Amino acid sequence: MTYPVILTIVLMPVVLLGLATVLTWVERRLLGLWQDRHGPDRVGPGGMLQAVADGTKILFKQDWVPPFADRGVFVAAPAIGMMAVLLSFAVIPVTAHAGIAGDMNVGLLFILGMMGVGVYAVVLAGWSSNSKYALLGGMRAAAQMISYEVFMGLSLLGVVMMTGSFSLRDIVAAQAGLWFIVPQCLGFGVFMLAGIAETHRLPFDLPEGENELGAGFHTEYSGMKFGMFFIAEYAGIVLVSCLVTTLYLGGWRGPWLPAGVWFALKTCGVVVFFILLRASLPRPRYDQLMALGWKVLLPLSLFNVMATGTILMLRASL
Repeated sequence: MTYPVILTIVLMPVVLLGLATVLTWVERRLLGLWQDRHGPDRVGPGGMLQAVADGTKILFKQDWVPPFADRGVFVAAPAIGMMAVLLSFAVIPVTAHAGIAGDMNVGLLFILGMMGVGVYAVVLAGWSSNSKYALLGGMRAAAQMISYEVFMGLSLLGVVMMTGSFSLRDIVAAQAGLWFIVPQCLGFGVFMLAGIAETHRLPFDLPEGENELGAGFHTEYSGMKFGMFFIAEYAGIVLVSCLVTTLYLGGWRGPWLPAGVWFALKTCGVVVFFILLRASLPRPRYDQLMALGWKVLLPLSLFNVMATGTILMLRASL
């Protein structure tokens, strides 16, 4: 293993955690702008040091484990959630040659697998807390994440069929003439909705519905254990945005600007869209969320697979 690769492996988690921390400030400022109110503006210029202040506070808060909780599982749950998100970034290609794991030929499957591991974090957090609100939040999160992983996987089949590969670099290369958001617009819509549900973002943050469950599966968490869940959520937003950029928006491809700049601009645009959804849409009921998935997104994703396969077979026969 060469020195640059080792340096990349060491720096990438630091950069990602820093981005997730800064994203908390960006979100609050944008929410203030769109809702016609002040965001954080007291600590540092433009409130830029608010994220640093929040991080410092959470580091010094009491690291308390409830006496009625299963201590080992309670401590391991946030670490599992953080690990699953950070490992997923290993196969994201920022440019044609930049990435931690290189060109993994099953990169897309690896990311879907890591998202599946993330389900264990919320379930174990809810169960180990030995609290009814945390347990209900964990069960909600498990049902929501597992259900929407089905729709997310089906929505990606059209991209895989058009590319003929699970390699993320091959998928970007296949978008040289036309971004997949055009021929796969239906799959793109399903993937975006599934990504919002996977990351528990408003309007699909029902596992953490404060008016029903306190704080959901992390009700009993405090200190840095809660901070790990919090940062993992924001890192998940960046991960889904990177996937949208790679799978549907041409990845690093674009004129004039360097490849890495194009990738960053597209990813930031998707992140801003996530924040705008939080500022503008109300939270549905849980049964409405599940009905949207199984009654609407599942048929749409299956139709997208059938339509893509039919078109590809007709093209091959001509």
